[in-house]
Amino acid sequence: MRFTEINLFGVYVAPMSLMMAAAWVVTIGLRRFAARFGLLRYVWHPSLFVLAVYMIVLSSMVLVAAR
Repeated sequence: MRFTEINLFGVYVAPMSLMMAAAWVVTIGLRRFAARFGLLRYVWHPSLFVLAVYMIVLSSMVLVAAR
């Protein structure tokens, strides 16, 4: 995949912003899964943990798309 602008309803959008939105949706799903089973109570700071998971998901998506 080339990182060129994507025409979305006449507006040129950077592919990174679409990846950020997709990573946020994945992170919301993972956060709900962790909250349902009570996994977030075992981390020191749940907000920082969710941010770290978001960064891991986003960087993984970028690495996969760059290949």
